[in-house]
Amino acid sequence: MQRKALALISGGLDSMLAAKCMLEQGIHVEGINFFTGFCVEGHTHALRSKDKAKQKRNNALWVAEQLGIQLHIIDIVDEYKSVVLNPRFGYGAHLNPCLDCKIFMIRKANDWIKEHHFDFIVTGEVIGQRPKSQKKSTMPIIAQHSGATDRLVRPLCAQFLPPTLPEREGWIQRDKLLGFTGRSRKGQIALAKTFQFEDYAQPAGGCCFLTNENYSAKLADLWQSQGARSYELDDIMLLKVGRHLRPAPHFKLIIGREKGENQYLQGYRKEFDSMMPATHMGPLVLMDGQNLTPQDYHLAAQILGRYCNCLPDESFTAELRFKDGTLQALTVNPFDKTDILPQWYIEKGNRL
Repeated sequence: MQRKALALISGGLDSMLAAKCMLEQGIHVEGINFFTGFCVEGHTHALRSKDKAKQKRNNALWVAEQLGIQLHIIDIVDEYKSVVLNPRFGYGAHLNPCLDCKIFMIRKANDWIKEHHFDFIVTGEVIGQRPKSQKKSTMPIIAQHSGATDRLVRPLCAQFLPPTLPEREGWIQRDKLLGFTGRSRKGQIALAKTFQFEDYAQPAGGCCFLTNENYSAKLADLWQSQGARSYELDDIMLLKVGRHLRPAPHFKLIIGREKGENQYLQGYRKEFDSMMPATHMGPLVLMDGQNLTPQDYHLAAQILGRYCNCLPDESFTAELRFKDGTLQALTVNPFDKTDILPQWYIEKGNRL
């Protein structure tokens, strides 16, 4: 009887190779990909002109196509909130709950294989590749807390781990599994070449925005401003787009950095007050806050004027659009570069 494995497919090289190793042993493999809302690929590549050269593709679907396997994409946005907000094993360097995340996803995969009568789970984990979740000491924790126990196979580093149920039962051959360790990808790249895999997603430190310092700072700012650790999908999508400034504790500005972002932000103009330059070329600004005053709008117009390259003594008019669609013109003198206070920036490293 042909055995069946469910492979966690992130879209990266490691999960691709792990699934391929199982296919090479005659295992029927299907893939599963979990959508959390924090995925890096696809969304920003479609907006930013600096990413024009990158293919606008879903890498998990592309991997499934290369392997010739079926891929199941599961929306876990709501369920995943508990992982982000209250990780049992804490965060990594930023707001990345990597260990809890891995446990959660393998637990979901374990539920799936029980429901669909598959035999085991496959991941592309490599010992020593991730400082939080891929250490030899955390491998048993993931297997145990996810409920997958010894039905969890890690083909890329299996030689350094105890034999799993599929190995002991002879479903797969242990001597055909691999012994990769550490952060170097030379072994994986060489293996990809033997399988004639090309144009795969380049390893770049993970595919989750929560590992990004600037993104995590914006998420922490969101929690502080609303007085609660919670979020909706629109919240975390907007954190990926534009410059985020907080001129005052009660409101924030989201400023488009280029045409693609401005067009994306247009879709939120019925949910936020917004502002556009009337006399100059410049970005769209969303005003995220409550009980905004005329002084707040005046300040936002001055900041917008700075991003339109107006001179400090030059008259600048902004068109303020309220959520209900009514319009108001504001004429101001824009801020000079020296007037922008560094602490307004939520992201690190932002410069005018």
